[in-house]
Amino acid sequence: MAIRIVRLGSERMPGEGLRIGTVRRPPRGLSKAEIAARGFYDVWLPELAPSEALLKEGRAGAQADEKRWQRFARRYRAEMGRPEKKRLLELLAALSRQTDFSVGCYCADERRCHRSLLKELLSERGAVLA
Repeated sequence: MAIRIVRLGSERMPGEGLRIGTVRRPPRGLSKAEIAARGFYDVWLPELAPSEALLKEGRAGAQADEKRWQRFARRYRAEMGRPEKKRLLELLAALSRQTDFSVGCYCADERRCHRSLLKELLSERGAVLA
């Protein structure tokens, strides 16, 4: 049993299980049925995405600039420190010990994407990671 961290829209891996989209917005121009059929996600959980304000403030610039990335990472971690977010992270960590599933985002480079931070946050809570 484990959580996989994936790029949404990528080909599904065998045994990946339910795919959870941790993105602020669903993909444009697709119906709900098409979203799962095209490998994006089965369930949408925008509560684990960076806030709209954080995305606007510097997500694009954080791709190339280390200082901006570190600021983005600190702010995202602070957002995930809110009680309701902590409960979701704890739930996912607990579920990872019972079943296979995946969480993901659209970004091409996981190293500069909130999903890399999400992976760390889940690991800190004892999640089983693939």
